Amino acid sequence: MNPTTFVPVPGSLIALVGGSGAGKTTFASRWPTTWRLSLDDYRAMATDDMADQSATPVADQVQTLLLDARLSRNLTTVVDSTALLPHVRAGLLARARYWQRPCAAVLFEVSLETRRALNAGRERVVPDHVLVDQEQHVPSAEQLLAEGFAHVDRITVTAPACPEPARIR
Repeated sequence: MNPTTFVPVPGSLIALVGGSGAGKTTFASRWPTTWRLSLDDYRAMATDDMADQSATPVADQVQTLLLDARLSRNLTTVVDSTALLPHVRAGLLARARYWQRPCAAVLFEVSLETRRALNAGRERVVPDHVLVDQEQHVPSAEQLLAEGFAHVDRITVTAPACPEPARIR
């Protein structure tokens, strides 16, 4: 999904789904800053450390507040987080339903080997055991559709910073 060619339905919630190092943040950076919500950013604001997982509850509250503010105003919003756990995705879908906004997913199906290579070059390196654990939680496009996403775009390339999606629906 290249933002220069992909035009989301105005007011959509777009959830990026995939493990650390898959290229989600790089991908999200193609959209206007005001469209992007990132738990990493809110953890950094709360603790000066985006990796401080103890700040996740506060970061989640900030994200939910901003998500509601944007969706209530019919503003397109991109949620840049792993969204690997079903309850996290269910929460995003619930907010979209509450505001009667369409919700799409961009699924990053990037191999563990590629994620390891990309992760090694990051400023904040995620421990390998976390990458391996995340790999077990990556949902399928069909699972995301069954959960209620209106459509799913799949990123399945070896250079995830420059993806071209395979439209599922």
